[in-house]
Amino acid sequence: MTAATSAVRARTAATPPRLPADHDALCRTFRPLFEEIAAGALRRDQDRELPFEPVRRLDEAGFGTLRVPAEHGGPGASVETVTRLLVELAAADSNVAHLYRSHLGFVESLRFAPERLQAVWYPRVLAGRTVGNASTEKGGNRLGTLSTTLRRTADGWVLDGEKYYTTGTIFADYTRVSAALDGQDGRRFAVVATDAPGVTVLDDWDGFGQRLTGTGTARFDGVPVPEDALFDRVAGSPEAVHEAAFFQLVLLAVLAGIAHAARRDAAATVAARRRTFNTGLGLPFAEDPLIQEATGRIAAKAYAAEAVVLHAARALDDGIAAAARVGADRPGHDGPVPTELHDGEIAVEHAQVTVPELALGAAQDLFLTVGASATSTAKGLDRHWRNAQTVATHNPIAFRARALGDYWINGTLPEGLNAIGDAPARAPKEAAR
Repeated sequence: MTAATSAVRARTAATPPRLPADHDALCRTFRPLFEEIAAGALRRDQDRELPFEPVRRLDEAGFGTLRVPAEHGGPGASVETVTRLLVELAAADSNVAHLYRSHLGFVESLRFAPERLQAVWYPRVLAGRTVGNASTEKGGNRLGTLSTTLRRTADGWVLDGEKYYTTGTIFADYTRVSAALDGQDGRRFAVVATDAPGVTVLDDWDGFGQRLTGTGTARFDGVPVPEDALFDRVAGSPEAVHEAAFFQLVLLAVLAGIAHAARRDAAATVAARRRTFNTGLGLPFAEDPLIQEATGRIAAKAYAAEAVVLHAARALDDGIAAAARVGADRPGHDGPVPTELHDGEIAVEHAQVTVPELALGAAQDLFLTVGASATSTAKGLDRHWRNAQTVATHNPIAFRARALGDYWINGTLPEGLNAIGDAPARAPKEAAR
């Protein structure tokens, strides 16, 4: 697959099996697949080969169904269980774990959807269908607004626009597109088939990391949208609070997995190394206490990153349970957002400040365990740092840290701006008198 080419994966043919919710049982299903995915990760990165086959295998095994509730025929796995699996998958190949973020986020949002939409989309997910993401525009839209539009015609709704950062869409059967209603403020989501007439998906992502996630351009030119593919979104609602935190949690799980990959490769490289330096102790690297210490520090950072991420995942599970108890997960809920949902959001905010630094540190410290040979492009060890840095840029840490400071000082809950866009020009200062 070369940059700027258009492609969409073939439809999944096999219906996934019904999976258990238990973590250990799920590990028995997915770990062999994760090991196969890990075996080809370096080659795919070097050849810029999009992981269509690993994604197909995971889809057919039911990875995309994990968060479908049991009452709708799914495994009903907890957020924590899915997060633990995501960390393992990201350690195998962070691109593959990352590209599932869009689909898992869509399935998460279905918990808050009207029953008529759940009746359409849960069966599709259980049949192995997946959903990508097309929310962000590259520029030109005012902050809080969208240039992509949904317009009503005599024949129904029609979608027009262009998106970038469409992670996962090139691998998916559908993509969820954020759009304004005829240019109005606010947004709705339209879920359209990636092979529908008028849809073009490009692999033109030019980032130096996460190069195999399909994070490129998607264009929509007069795409018909049926009524059962339209989803409302209310800023500040229980759904919006939870889903935003969940989307960020997936990125943090990817970072924790990258840290584990750095630990794995550091230990394996040191264990196999025979050469040493004339400035060292003359010991094999595997027995050198300084190299052991460096490897241990990488392992500790990976352990800490995963521990923080799993703590945040449990907070999101608590939030979902609280929302269900008071009916805040149902359309028309007019009560306050449950405190537990905000607690989950705050937990993820804390993790966003700490986990990227841990993952980047682990990936950087990998080069302290060997020497110049570690920079060989044939080894591809640099991909861990490139990938971690790319994932860490999705939500600037400084903004998250500031929001946390405001929360702890003033009790201010984090508030999103509904859609990324161009900030208004600062008003000129009043002329000095």
